[in-house]
This record gives sequence, structure tokens and C-alpha cells, in this order.
Amino acid sequence: MNYSESKVMQAFELYIILARDAHADAESLSLYIADDSIRGLVDGFAHRVDCVIIIAGEKLYMIPKTKLSPFHVNNDYIKKTYLKSGATNADIYLLYFSTIVLFGAFYDSYQTLEPTRDFIGIDDWTRQVNERISVLMEHDEEQLRAREQEFSYNWKQIIEKWEDMNDIKETAKKQSGNTISRLSFMDTAKRFLINQELIEEIGNSEVILTEKAKTIVQRFFMEVEYNKGILEFIYQWEEDEEDAID
Repeated sequence: MNYSESKVMQAFELYIILARDAHADAESLSLYIADDSIRGLVDGFAHRVDCVIIIAGEKLYMIPKTKLSPFHVNNDYIKKTYLKSGATNADIYLLYFSTIVLFGAFYDSYQTLEPTRDFIGIDDWTRQVNERISVLMEHDEEQLRAREQEFSYNWKQIIEKWEDMNDIKETAKKQSGNTISRLSFMDTAKRFLINQELIEEIGNSEVILTEKAKTIVQRFFMEVEYNKGILEFIYQWEEDEEDAID
């Protein structure tokens, strides 16, 4: 398809906004929706850097599709920006795990495409993370090692990291000179997800999903190609029990 120079420049300017800010406003969204040429060009530019364009609410977002994308938030950045000094890959694994559990809480594990609840409290989120980790602990080490290779998640480190945190008091075991608790870690996870525009606080220590998060879940999170295999593993014992009851 041949594009006029003006169309190419308009599309490129929109792409620059997305590359810089990861989102664009309602005016840019209107242009993207209304003009097939510009939409095709912007989608093409995003594809070249392993990203996809999504519409969520009144905003346009560009999100990384794979870890190979230069726009993927890397582990070192997360450690330096959100986690305590001396954070390890175990902290990253637990952060991602907590995010998966959060989405699972809103979407009834992995069975629904629409949220089944409006909000969740941090205490409830923490409790559900604890429940899922308890399920992981029921697997033997050989099973966990096999699943680590399959999903690139170190399940054993997730368990150990969570178990090393104190779940009752705000003081906890010292780890490499730092103190941490489960609630303080969940607060860190909350701040990370707020910064990524995936959740919003509504008061009373409760959060809701953003339109961006809902769109990502609907388009990608439930797909086998992305995270469904991990969700099945995390929730499989629960599903097996339900099947047995039926």
C-alpha cells in the first residue's frame, strides 16, 4: 500500500508519543481509529519493536509483546525503582506471581473474560497470594523443578521468599541487612502496578483494575500463548477438586 508523506509523518509522530510515554490521549486515539492508513502504519511501527497497540478507555497504549522488545520493563529497572536495596530475582518472581494472583482474583482464576468483582482489599490480595503459595508447597521439588523449566518461573524461590517474610507483625526476619514483611511487599507490588497504570486506589486499602489492565487481560492474559499455562498450574489443584465434586 502506498502512503502519502503526510500520513507517514502523522503516524510517526503518534508512534513517537507512544514510544516516549507508552500512551496517547483521546485526540490521538480519535486519529488512530478514524484513519485506516495511520492505524496500519502505527501498528506496523509497533510490530517492528515487538509491541502491540491497544485501546483502553479513552487512551491508546503501546505495550511490549515479548521480553525482546526494547520497551519491556527489565528486572534491573524494577529492582532499582521499586524494590529494596539488595533485591534479588526472587523478589521479581514474587512480584510477578502477586500480579498473576491479583488478576486471577478479579477474573475468577482463568475462566472468565469479564471481571467477577469490582475491587479487592490489600489484605484479601495478600491472603490469596498466601493461599496460592500454599498450593505450590503441595507439589514436590521434582514437580516444581520441571515446571520451572516450562514456565521460566522459579517456584521454589517464590515459596522461600514468601516463607521468609513475617505474615503477622510488621517486623520480619533480617535478610541481607534489610527487614521486610508480607504486607510491606504487597504495598510495593501495589505501587508498581499503579505506576504501570494497571490498578488504581479507591481508599480503604482497596484497589480496582484500570481499563488498560482489563484490555490486556482480555486480549493476552487468558491466551495459551501467553500466561494461561501458568494460571492453570497455579490453580490446577483447585480445578481438580471442583471436577471431583461435579
